[in-house]
Parts: sequence; structure tokens; C-alpha cells
Amino acid sequence: MIVLANNENPLGMPESARRAAAAALQGAGNYPDSNGTALKHALAARLDVPMEWLTLGSGSSEILTLAAQVCAKPGEAVVYSQYGFVVYGQAAAHAHARSIVVPAHDFGHDLAAMRAAIGPDTRLVFVANPNNPTGTFLEGEALLDFLQSVPPEVTVLLDEAYTEYLAPGQRYDSMGWVRRFPNLLVARTFSKAYGLAGLRIGYGVSQPALTARLNAQRPRYNVGTPAQAAAVAALADEAFLARSYQLNAAGRAQLANGLHELRLASIPSSGNFLMAQVGEGRTVHARLLAAGIEVSLLDNYGLPHWLRITVGLPEQNAAVLAALRDHAPAR
Repeated sequence: MIVLANNENPLGMPESARRAAAAALQGAGNYPDSNGTALKHALAARLDVPMEWLTLGSGSSEILTLAAQVCAKPGEAVVYSQYGFVVYGQAAAHAHARSIVVPAHDFGHDLAAMRAAIGPDTRLVFVANPNNPTGTFLEGEALLDFLQSVPPEVTVLLDEAYTEYLAPGQRYDSMGWVRRFPNLLVARTFSKAYGLAGLRIGYGVSQPALTARLNAQRPRYNVGTPAQAAAVAALADEAFLARSYQLNAAGRAQLANGLHELRLASIPSSGNFLMAQVGEGRTVHARLLAAGIEVSLLDNYGLPHWLRITVGLPEQNAAVLAALRDHAPAR
């Protein structure tokens, strides 16, 4: 089975991280370092922020959930975009908060409409860049203008799960923004470009007051010893990260070009996936499964005619394109 459904790194786990995790298992009889000291040291050095600005999570999804629990009381509002990551609504629900879903613009965030949706009881806004599942990207200048406009009592969570896949010309200084805005929380993960999805490790970066609140809510031993050790090693493995970026850029272009040749519409993506319009999504999904290929249904996003395809190895990308050629309905 070729699995291109979960936006995982097709290279898998870097060997450096595998060795570090295996070595760390020798101490698995003891509880993990609840503060993640070694990893926070490494992250602080890489990001040029104090250790006290870091919150570790079981994947960045836990950071999203913690943010809702910390920022929004029951009945208060959480704002996010239509087609935003499904966990945003789940996080709001877990906090018994009220979700305000702002209609998308060209499948991406409408920042002006999101700003207009912020009311007196709004306490949290989720913004993903790039966005999952659509792959859409917000320019740094537009994001900065938005941050400047948000009231200081409203926390903005900038979800950068796919930031390592951005082209150099797309990148912006979100760590500089954290220094400037006490109400900004940036969430990142080791699950995507770093290849550690199965170890469940992510982190948040925010100023000390917000970080303290997040860490007070965070489960004490939420990130295991092997995961912390693997993340330290992966963070230092710049060759692996560069290889992941290059493979993804080439594979994303391969998929985009192939879909265009098949006359299947796709959304330009800045992540490690593409969203393709295939007709009846469930029918095509079932046909692909029968051909030994799994991609992601998007019914739960209100996108029943689209499938999300993770960028794989070149031969995997070729296989899904061939299967779509054989099994997609005539257009």
C-alpha cells in the first residue's frame, strides 16, 4: 500500500534521530524530563529565543488544544477560517468555546473578514500558514498587518506546521513577531519535514506570560524521552532537512504538472501536499484504495469533490498519477 494520506515525510525518520531515540530507550525506565531541558536548549539556540518562551507538546496539535483551554472560557469565541485545520474546531469544542468560522477566499484565509469577525468576547484566532488541507499561503506583510490590527486581549495562534517547506522568498520572521506581540503564539511540529510523526512532538513559542499559562495546563510528562532525544538530533541534522525540502519541492511540482496534464484542477500549495478536484471524491478514493494507494478524503472539510495527496517519493507520485489517469471519472 502506498500511503499518501497523512502529510508524512516520505523519507521517514532521519537516521540521526533514529540512533538518538534508540539510545534514549536505555533510560526509558525513568520518567521523561518534564521540562524538556535539552530540547529547549537546542530550540532556543536555533530560534534565538529564551527557553522560557517554549512549550513542548505531543505534536503541535496539543499546542493548539492547550491554547484554546488557556485562552477561551466556556462560551467565549474562537475564530478560524473555513477549510482551516480540523483540530481548530475540536480544540474550541474541548474548551467549550464558541467557534466562528469565517468563509474562505480562494480556499485560503480572508484576513480582513477574520479581523471583522473578532468581537468583544473573542479570545483566540487560529491562522495556519501554509494552510492544511488547501496548501494556501499568506504573505508575511499581510500577516503582520493582521497581527497589528488584532486587539491585545485576543491571542493569535500562528500554526506553522509546514513552515520548513516554504520557499526562501516566502519566509518571514515570525520569531521577531513573537518578540513584538505578547498575544502571539507560534506553533510548530517535528512531524512533517523532520520526519518524526510517530513520536508526537511539537512546540509553541510565545512570550513568558502566555508560555507560563500554557505550561501550567500542559500534562507533566506529555513528551517521552525517545521523542525528545530524536527531536534534538533531527534539529541538528541540516542535511536531512535540506534533502526533505528539495524532495518535496520536486515532488510537489511533479504532482502539480501531472494533475494539469490529467485536466484535474489543483490548488497551488506551499505545503507537502496538493488538493486535487477529482469529481466524486469518495468514488475516486475507493478506486485508488483498490489500486493500492491511499490519499485523504476531505468530506469533513466540506470538500467532497476534492482529495488531498501527500507528496511522496518520485515513484509514489508517478503511481498516484497513473492511478488517477486510470480511475478518475471522465471530465
